[in-house]
Amino acid sequence: MTKNRTLICTFLALLSGFSGGYLGGQITLTLHTQKCQSQAWGLKEMCNALVAPGAVWQGSTTGLWTGTVLGAFVGGSLTRQSRQ
Repeated sequence: MTKNRTLICTFLALLSGFSGGYLGGQITLTLHTQKCQSQAWGLKEMCNALVAPGAVWQGSTTGLWTGTVLGAFVGGSLTRQSRQ
């Protein structure tokens, strides 16, 4: 049972981490590019190009760590064995 529990926890942690990384990158990118909306067309495109890499990196890293920790916690809670 311990081997199955480890596999389930690892799978949930990785799945949650990658999902959190993707969603975190997308959300942070959207929030950062909203700052560029008040610029003229050419400056807006330049602003978006400058802001995008840092925003995606920041959001993906945060989402990856948060998702992995939460996924491992949920996986451990779901597979916990009750003592009788």
